[in-house]
Amino acid sequence: MGSIRLMAPCHFGMEAVLKREVTDLGYEIDEVVDGRVTFIGDEDAIAKANINLRTTERVLVRVAGFEARTFDELFESVKALEWERYIPKNGRFWVAKANSVSSQLFSPRDIQRIVKKAIVERLKQTYELDIFPEDGADYPLRISIVKDFVTIGLDTTGESLHKRGYRKYTAPAPLTETLASAILLLSPWKADRVLVDPFCGSGTIPIEAAMIARKIAPGMKRSFLAERWCEDAQGSTGRSGHFSDGDMLITSSFALKESFERIRKEAEEQVIKGGEPLQIAGYDIDDEVIRYARANAELAGVEADIHFQRRDVAEFSSPKKYGFVVTNPPYGERLSDKNEMKSLYRLISDRIADDPSWSWFILSGYEDAEKDIAKKVTKRRKIYNGMLKTYLYQYMGDKPPKRR
Repeated sequence: MGSIRLMAPCHFGMEAVLKREVTDLGYEIDEVVDGRVTFIGDEDAIAKANINLRTTERVLVRVAGFEARTFDELFESVKALEWERYIPKNGRFWVAKANSVSSQLFSPRDIQRIVKKAIVERLKQTYELDIFPEDGADYPLRISIVKDFVTIGLDTTGESLHKRGYRKYTAPAPLTETLASAILLLSPWKADRVLVDPFCGSGTIPIEAAMIARKIAPGMKRSFLAERWCEDAQGSTGRSGHFSDGDMLITSSFALKESFERIRKEAEEQVIKGGEPLQIAGYDIDDEVIRYARANAELAGVEADIHFQRRDVAEFSSPKKYGFVVTNPPYGERLSDKNEMKSLYRLISDRIADDPSWSWFILSGYEDAEKDIAKKVTKRRKIYNGMLKTYLYQYMGDKPPKRR
């Protein structure tokens, strides 16, 4: 069986969570850098990673890595790659995204243009064509240049993995599903413990928690680009295609579509149906977003596992001990008045003080959050939510007594 290098991007600050997810799938970690985990997979890895990983935005085949300081070097290095092993004669290909950090090549638009031109020149020679039909499957590419080192990835996912398919209704400034899952997996919360989100909005955190507890794979109900790829990546050349990166090789003579179907079926068999009821709740002061949350939970198949209710955080209390609050309170544009934010975060501080047995995980971009909560934070973790710098404030409660 061959092997393949796959890259999974994630939110900056959540690399350790994604690394653990990949390891739990049984794959070897190759490299961990800011915002990305690279791992070695087998022939099922493309399907298994897309269907099962909760905290990555997409899964990329690592095509190549090389240094380039000029556009001539970039062009020649890209042209030298065996693109016919990745893109069939009728494949539709383009550079979907390019970014550059601390590099001499810094214009994303020019990087995209040069890479596309180099691939076209290579495939013209291979397929003996001047014009490509591009009426086949999609093969989008992503280019990252960091300190003049170019990394090229072929996207197997398509629409971002945070789009699970259940969130049809959204409240203002929603938290992405991938970041919600990352925070939950970072916390010590387990399915037998109480979990509450007092600012649940459209329900993302409670829904992701229920999916984790029920072992519902996040990609189980959606499709992926790689499912539509040709079985023979060489197109009409008659040779068996493969993905390669140095000595790491995966043949593509198997049907990726069949692999996805089998892995998806395996995921469906892992779902926990029935069993002990979950203790997950979502509260919000807006009746309309509570209706959104219930509708989304129904689409996700976890409506019976979550109690949604209109409730102000000022009224938050629970007779149960050793519970968890995982939440993303309003900040920034959602609360334009700084005095209003100060009052809200001091109210959160009061609720934390009400029961020292509870643990709180608060994601916020409000600059005075820690100051206004006015309680010694157990741990503070910087997380980039897109381009927005936020912090995850962890206030750990008392440890529950050991069970016999």
